[in-house]
Amino acid sequence: MAYIISGIQQVGIGNPNVHESFKWYRQHFGMDIPIFEEAAEANLMLPYTGGKPQQRHAILAINLKGGGGFEIWQYTSRKPEPCSFEIQLGDLGFNIAKMKSDDVKASFQFLKSKKVKLLSDIVKDPAGNEHFFLKDLHGNIFEVVKGEDWFGKGLQHTGGPSGMTIGVSDIERSKKFYSEILGYDTVVYDKESVFDDFKTIAGGEHKIRRVLLKHSKARQGSFSKLLGASSIELIKVNGRAPRKIFENRYWGDMGFIHLCYDIKNMQALKKKCAETGYPFTVESNPDFDMGEAAGQFAYIEDPDGALIEFVETHKIPILKKMGWYLDLRKRDPKKTLPNWMLKALKLNRVKD
Repeated sequence: MAYIISGIQQVGIGNPNVHESFKWYRQHFGMDIPIFEEAAEANLMLPYTGGKPQQRHAILAINLKGGGGFEIWQYTSRKPEPCSFEIQLGDLGFNIAKMKSDDVKASFQFLKSKKVKLLSDIVKDPAGNEHFFLKDLHGNIFEVVKGEDWFGKGLQHTGGPSGMTIGVSDIERSKKFYSEILGYDTVVYDKESVFDDFKTIAGGEHKIRRVLLKHSKARQGSFSKLLGASSIELIKVNGRAPRKIFENRYWGDMGFIHLCYDIKNMQALKKKCAETGYPFTVESNPDFDMGEAAGQFAYIEDPDGALIEFVETHKIPILKKMGWYLDLRKRDPKKTLPNWMLKALKLNRVKD
């Protein structure tokens, strides 16, 4: 069986206070359903954590409206380091997380009322779609975009993350990577300019080539309805030398630390990644167990070193209080889970 990608499972976000960040994300983005919370040792990420295990505390939270989740991640054995320079558009790595909304104008007004640091008014991208930018409490940039599909009900107009803007050094090489491995085979636009919608973001005064990619084939798998469609926007800056966002820092330090995909058939994916020149750099063998969730995970680097995570989920908690856990290994890997089953996750919602 070929491997299956069900969608963006989560965006990893390193921060200095996991509980403070979780509260901010649920109050402003509706990311209010924890799938797991665990304090433990990260002992498999040695290539990216200074060659030794590190203690950490992590919470994976989702929004039942749909989209991916956030893996909110905090070092507890060391002080998380912020980027030592101001990140500018086109710096290498994850620049901006895209959050889908069912009403962009309503999301703008809501976040404005909460006195969130908005970086722009409602503007239009090269395809004419309305969107806007903001910063979270730790300075990470998010873009609110119009959502294409929805799953359940949430407490805000926004759902979860539905894409990422990524700074790259070679557009064509990165297009091939994200198309061949992750299925982003459709070009929505490919433009080069000094863009009006970028002008209020650091580095937006430079000429930038930006390419928005989507996947032509609908995602399959257990969580595909919940995770939904997604996009990748590649940007390459002209007129200055971009810097690596995580240069001289560890994975898990502050910022967007990885982009994670929910998958099926890890061994087939491993073979594909090796054949295309992007072998696994980290791999759990055979399973990880985070107390309330279990499965397999692996990492590869994109052409500029940004970390892409793959997770093959084997067990998730549906109703923690009743001890109801779902073993996904017993199900058809191509079929989505019943709506009622996923919507039962709302019983785990954290309310403020």
